[in-house]
Amino acid sequence: MAVALASSKAFSSVSYALPPFNRSNFVLAISCSNPVDVVDRRRRILIFGSSLALASTLLGSNRQRFPVESAIALELFKEKEDELEDEEERNVNLFQKTSPSVVFIEDFELPKTSTDNEFTLTDEGNAKIEGTGSGFVWDNLGHIVTNYHVIAKLATDQSGLQRCKVSLVDAIGTRFSKVGKIVGLDPDNDLAVLKIDTEGRELKPVVLGTSSDLRVGQNCFAIGNPYGYENTLTIGVVSGLGREIPSPNGKSIREAIQTDADINSGNSGGPLLDSYGHTIGVNTSTFTRKGSGMSSGVNFAIPIDTVVRTVPYLIVYGTAYRDRF
Repeated sequence: MAVALASSKAFSSVSYALPPFNRSNFVLAISCSNPVDVVDRRRRILIFGSSLALASTLLGSNRQRFPVESAIALELFKEKEDELEDEEERNVNLFQKTSPSVVFIEDFELPKTSTDNEFTLTDEGNAKIEGTGSGFVWDNLGHIVTNYHVIAKLATDQSGLQRCKVSLVDAIGTRFSKVGKIVGLDPDNDLAVLKIDTEGRELKPVVLGTSSDLRVGQNCFAIGNPYGYENTLTIGVVSGLGREIPSPNGKSIREAIQTDADINSGNSGGPLLDSYGHTIGVNTSTFTRKGSGMSSGVNFAIPIDTVVRTVPYLIVYGTAYRDRF
């Protein structure tokens, strides 16, 4: 821009130095052939020729530069494309590695006319589905961790008609379903442990991480069964740490993880994972848009450090440590 302005000023000064235009002088200059005019004409031809040569040189250099710039742009585009492909490949691998640890939980209510206290999966055709949720395999003994509110009807059942079905895959990918029975409950932290009969099958427990060193902004992944759509993956970031959210019995769950990874109805009880596929939380709740039931992008998970402290007591004693005294 500065060059253009300087050029403009130079041409203006030349213009102002020229004498006023006179038609007779102009005709005379054209028709005259004295030695001074010849020299002046040669000088003008020389200047014009030099200017033309300089313009050709500049245009030539531009022609050589444009293909180089295009090649650089193409290379940068390919690098960006490769980065996206690498990220997608990591997401695919993470899901394939961790989804066999996630289970689908269905709550049933038997018909009131039912007299069979031992519910089998062949009876579910006559049963009413009360709700669905998610959970994950804790160990090879068949213990399943989920939210308390996912199986709250079974936990508080007075009629004896509530049942729970757990569907999952074993370590070799074979899908099967079993009746889930309550082993332990901790409504204060919205946690529960179920147990299924593995019949000697090898399961794929989750890999436990830690929530103590999480940082806002790091990637996280939620796997669950929103609205009954099994094995759904959503991706987001850790949006906040140290949140306080209400538990099903009205108490407070502290140190909750906030994320914008979608957690909708049916995701509850599923794992929240880090980029390595380690479980860092249990998806539990979301703020919903009024009247829609849809996630607002403000979602919460119980930190895995709380889960690791609580679940062993639920398995052994059926209650949290604080409830034993």
